[in-house]
Amino acid sequence: MSKKISKVVLAYSGGLDTSVILKWLIETYQCEVITFSADIGQEEELDNLEEKALKTGASKVYIDDLTEIFVSDYVFPAFRANAVYEGQYLLGTSLARPLIAKRQMEIAKIEGADTVSHGATGKGNDQVRFELTYLAIDPGINIVAPWREWNLNSRTALMEFAEKHGIEVPTTPKKPYSTDRNLLHISYEGGILEDPWNEPTEDMFTLSVSPQKAPDKPEIIEITFSRGNPVAVNSKNLSPANVLRELNKLGGRNGIGRIDIVENRFVGMKSRGVYETPGGTILRAAHMAIESITMDREVMHLRDSLIPRYSEIIYNGFWFSPEMELLQGMIDQTQGNVSGVVRMELYKGNCRILGRKSDESLYSEDFATFEDDSVYSQKDAEGFIRLNALRLRIQNLIKTRI
Repeated sequence: MSKKISKVVLAYSGGLDTSVILKWLIETYQCEVITFSADIGQEEELDNLEEKALKTGASKVYIDDLTEIFVSDYVFPAFRANAVYEGQYLLGTSLARPLIAKRQMEIAKIEGADTVSHGATGKGNDQVRFELTYLAIDPGINIVAPWREWNLNSRTALMEFAEKHGIEVPTTPKKPYSTDRNLLHISYEGGILEDPWNEPTEDMFTLSVSPQKAPDKPEIIEITFSRGNPVAVNSKNLSPANVLRELNKLGGRNGIGRIDIVENRFVGMKSRGVYETPGGTILRAAHMAIESITMDREVMHLRDSLIPRYSEIIYNGFWFSPEMELLQGMIDQTQGNVSGVVRMELYKGNCRILGRKSDESLYSEDFATFEDDSVYSQKDAEGFIRLNALRLRIQNLIKTRI
């Protein structure tokens, strides 16, 4: 042990991994451990967390409600960009990690801790997301990543350690899923899901009913946007966190937001994950709908070309990076006129756009109509087409000359 470690702030969820890590840190380094748990909408997972951490050996416990900050400063910026990784993943875990790590570093400074620790494995993305944030804030901080140090290299070994030390954990041999929940989503990995051919069991899902069991009658909703952010649902003004809560409720009861994907991790391997993101699925569709009538074509196409790169930056853990700051500034500038109302139908796993309206709309019935109009001369299209065909005509002339 080359590091001199006296006080550690541990990102603590109370699950199997971090419960074992708390005891392991104390035993391995004979150090003081302060736990930090971020309330970002995981609900019952916070029950009895302080009591559990103290019982396992923590000297002090922080449990901070960060739900509004999470949604307003992390989720909404990403949804202003319509961010999606590899075409499907709405970045629920990726968006939470930089917030947790940032607050963890603030607590380390308050408590005079020399070290921070997390429960991410050496195979996953979260270790990168946590540690890039730590080092962006304080390049000299000590970092302990137990999964890269200990010999407890399986869920079974962790459960045996927990039983030996009298640590109560929610994971059992029959349900060895690794889950991550926040106000945006819940993810499931591990266990039977490690075989990408195996279908997830219905009893695993938490936030949504299956589309087959969703109501037989469609539900019509309206979402109001102001400068790219949702501010009201069904004409009721809500805080950012409550917007997402309401959309989760609406989407969940209509079977919306389930995906089953094999994604490419930053560290190089493929990973199978099952996700529930009911509110986020609705929100992205609605945001794109209001943009369709309020955003300039060339601005939209330029922004859209950057979505894969922007999403990859978040997925890979570079939230606090110069490139992220640059892109977010540009994206936010595109949202100045993205205000209005979107009407949607929620029905058995689908969210369908029914209408959109805005005082900032660039859509003009006068120009788009198929009826007689006085604002557009169809004759003008001939010159437009011939000018755009010029290079094609030249190319053909050269070919016929050869």
